Amino acid sequence: MNSGDMSVYRDTVRFVLDGRVVELRDVDPNRTVLQFLREDLRLTGTKEGCAEGDCGACTVVIADVDEASGRLRARAINSCICFVPTLDGRELFTVESLAGHDLHPVQRAMITQHGSQCGFCTPGFVMSLFALYKTNPQPSRRDIDDALAGNLCRCTGYRPIISAATSMYREAPADNDWMSAPAGGEVGDDERCRMKRLRALGRDRPLAVEWQQRHFFSPRSLDELATLTEQYPRATVLAGGTDLALRVTKQSHEFDMLIYLGNIEELKSVGVTDTRLEIGAAVSLSDAMTLIVKHFPFLEALFLRFASPPIRNAATLGGNVANGSPIGDSMPALLALDAELVLRRGHSTRMVPLAGFYTGYRKTALLPGEIVERILIPLPTATEQIRSYKVSKRFDQDISAVCGAYRLRLAGDTIDEVRVAYGGMAEIPRRARHCEQALAGQAWTEPVVRSAMRALDLDFTPIDDMRATRDYRQEVCRNLLLRFFLQSTGAQADEVYTYGR
Repeated sequence: MNSGDMSVYRDTVRFVLDGRVVELRDVDPNRTVLQFLREDLRLTGTKEGCAEGDCGACTVVIADVDEASGRLRARAINSCICFVPTLDGRELFTVESLAGHDLHPVQRAMITQHGSQCGFCTPGFVMSLFALYKTNPQPSRRDIDDALAGNLCRCTGYRPIISAATSMYREAPADNDWMSAPAGGEVGDDERCRMKRLRALGRDRPLAVEWQQRHFFSPRSLDELATLTEQYPRATVLAGGTDLALRVTKQSHEFDMLIYLGNIEELKSVGVTDTRLEIGAAVSLSDAMTLIVKHFPFLEALFLRFASPPIRNAATLGGNVANGSPIGDSMPALLALDAELVLRRGHSTRMVPLAGFYTGYRKTALLPGEIVERILIPLPTATEQIRSYKVSKRFDQDISAVCGAYRLRLAGDTIDEVRVAYGGMAEIPRRARHCEQALAGQAWTEPVVRSAMRALDLDFTPIDDMRATRDYRQEVCRNLLLRFFLQSTGAQADEVYTYGR
C-alpha cells in the first residue's frame, strides 16, 4: 500500500443483494444496514424494534466465501447495528430475498406450523431459521433454541416457531439452488457461481470511503493497518461494532473516522501451539468460542449464554476485551486463565497481561493508535479445574449482574495455584487478590473456602444499579465460589441444560 494520504481515495462499496452487485459511492460510514434497506431500497420486510441488537426483528443473513472449506458461509447478524461499508465483498440476504418463484422451505414451515400472529417479529425469525437451515442439516433442540435466542416474540409463543425449525427440512426445496437446499449437500453450480461473483469483488488495496468529511477505511493486512493507524492515531477502530454502533443508534453520535478490522486476515486467524491458544482480535465470538470450548469444555455453559448468535457472529473476542466493559462476559474467564494480549502500534508490538490491561472504567493501557492484535490463552493442564458462572435476570441474551470465573490446580489436597475473577463487581473486570491469598497453599476444604468467601468483601465494593443491588452482588459473588468448590469436589453436579421440557 502506498504510504500517502488514504483520504484522497473515494472507493465504491460493493456487495451482492438478490443476485446483483450493489455499488454505493456516496454512503455515510455511520449508516446502518437497516436504515439502508428500509429507507433507501424500501425493503421494509426487515423491521426495526430495539435498534440495539436485542429483539432480532432486524435480522438478516450475510454470506462470504470460506476458503478453507470451499463453501459459502452464511451467518445471521443484526442489521440495526451493522454499518453499510462493512458489507463490502459479501452477499446480503433479507426476508424478501427468500421468496423467489415460490416460498422458501423456511417460510412454508412457518406457515404450516402457524408460527406467526401479528407478524412483526416473523421476518427476523425467518432469517435466523434460514441461517440455521444453511449451516446445520440436523439441529438438536438445543441448537434450535440457541439459533433463536436473539429473536423476541411477544404474541405467537415459541412452540410453533420451534416446530417450524424442525419441519423446515421436510419441506421440498422450491428450486435447485443454493438458497433452497439445506446444509450438507454437494457444492452445486449455483453455489460456485455465487462464490465466483464474491471473489470478483476482492480488492488489492484498502477500501477507502469518504462522505461529507467522514472516512471509513478497511485495510487488508497488518502492514496496511499500521500505515493507517500511524496516519490517523485518533481514528475509531471498528471490529464487530455490536457495542460501538449503539453510540450511533442510541446516542445519535457520528464517527468522523472509522478503521475497520474485519478484513485483515492476520487478525482473523487462530492457532494452537503446545502451550497456548492464539486468537486474532478480529475472530468472531462464534469462532473464538468454538475453539475455546474445545480446550476448556466447562466454559460451554457460559458461552451458551453469551449474547445471541447474531451478536456472536458479528462481535469479536478482541473487541469484547478492548471495549473494557466491567460486565463483559469473556474477561473473567480470560483473567482466570492468565490470558495475555499482544498490542500493536504501527509496526511495533508489546505483550501485556490481561490482569494489567484495565486502568479504570472503560479505560485501558492502549496508547493512541494502538490496537489489540491477539489474545494468548495458556492451555490447561490435566490437573486444573476451570469453571465460569453467569448470573442475570434472563437465561438468554441478558447482561450479567455478576459473572465469576475460577481456575484451580491442586497438589494432592493442597491448593497449588488458584485464580478467582469477577465481572460486575467493580468498575473493571478483575481478579480477587485477597480471596486468592486466603486460598493459596491451603487445603481445598469447605472451611477454607468459606473463609475465602469472606475475603471477597475486601476485594470488591459493588454498586446498586438496574441489574442488581450491592448486597445481592456480594452474596452472589460469595456463593459462586462455594458453588465452584462443591462442583470441583463432586458434592454438586455441574449444570446440564435440558430443552423441550
